[in-house]
Amino acid sequence: MNAFMPADILLPQVDSMERWAVIACDQFTSDPAYWARVAETVGDAPSTLQLILPEAELGTPQEAAHTKAINEAMIEYLNKELFKVYPNSLVYVERVLHNGSIRKGLVGMVDLDAYDYSPTATSAIRATERTVTERIPPRQRVRRDASIELPHILLLCDDHEKVLLEPIEAKKAELTKLYDFDLMEGGGRITGYLVTGADVEDFNARLTAYSASCPQKYADLDGAPLVFAVGDGNHSLATAKSCYEELKANHPGEDLSAHPARYALVELENIHDEAQVFEPIHRVIVETDVDAMLAAIEPWCAPDGYPINWFAGSRSGVVYLDKKRSQLEVGALQLFLDEYLADHAGKIDYIHGDDDLKNLAAQENAIGFLLPAMAKSQLFRGVVADGVLPRKTFSMGHAREKRYYLEGRKIK
Repeated sequence: MNAFMPADILLPQVDSMERWAVIACDQFTSDPAYWARVAETVGDAPSTLQLILPEAELGTPQEAAHTKAINEAMIEYLNKELFKVYPNSLVYVERVLHNGSIRKGLVGMVDLDAYDYSPTATSAIRATERTVTERIPPRQRVRRDASIELPHILLLCDDHEKVLLEPIEAKKAELTKLYDFDLMEGGGRITGYLVTGADVEDFNARLTAYSASCPQKYADLDGAPLVFAVGDGNHSLATAKSCYEELKANHPGEDLSAHPARYALVELENIHDEAQVFEPIHRVIVETDVDAMLAAIEPWCAPDGYPINWFAGSRSGVVYLDKKRSQLEVGALQLFLDEYLADHAGKIDYIHGDDDLKNLAAQENAIGFLLPAMAKSQLFRGVVADGVLPRKTFSMGHAREKRYYLEGRKIK
């Protein structure tokens, strides 16, 4: 059985899809005005806004009351038969981004038995970055009594040959269009097409062949090969996994192999899609002894190492980090910084823009390291060779390009 498969997908029957779909709950957490505008746009219309808990509320006094209201709203929507069910189906998605490019995706479900978020995982589906386990229990409280799930999880495949999603794109004119609308708050436009019947069977056959080829793709690396990597929403997927494991622990001896909680809805995307952009996340260290740090990094360097530009006040230079340390530039740098800052003064921050990094590094007792954009081909190889990648390794697009809640699935 493949690790990614069709699902019984729920789509709302509503007057306004724009008011239905809202952005992932972990975006704009420090911008209450954004969420206030969303609430004003939604008004009293059916909306996923009523079915999610903004991340900013986790651990706050209002979390419990809001979680109860979310669970009640889910039941209300189900009782009102707000959703239409598309059994054993996939949804092919095209998202028009701010620059006009179109990012392709396929909504289906993953088998949580094939997913492991631990740093030493060898499963078919793995996290790309370290999972902070302390973040899981608050999210479990939201999912534990939920009757449906609405994902913002983006699952990635390393499909150089473009054999999985692109054949569906080629015949989209023959598919039933499920929705086509502008997303609120500058989120671009989204269109979804129903993939069912023979098209699902064809996709499953291609995925079976693709999965079987993965060990050969990474045969030159020591680590275990993988089929899929979690790009966005890993803590949400880890929460689904944790709730499923909790369910099994509470029902010893029962066969839960067909239970809906064994699976989680995701959107599958190809890292080699032209619209898929990986942006670097730079490092700046403040309140540190710059000369001492530059001296300490010398043993980590090699003549043919990764070139990393640094900026400190009016000075700048390049260090060449030993490639034996990691498959990725950011991996080698982060290993050094973690070791150095464990015993020396300094505070690290993670910066997106080149100019922002240089401006911060211009202050006294500060140094900034400018990282290159990670090549797409490095992502899976990095996870296979090094395990989960360093925190803040890369960013997948801008905040408004993150996934909006749209499709759902019953989990009880």
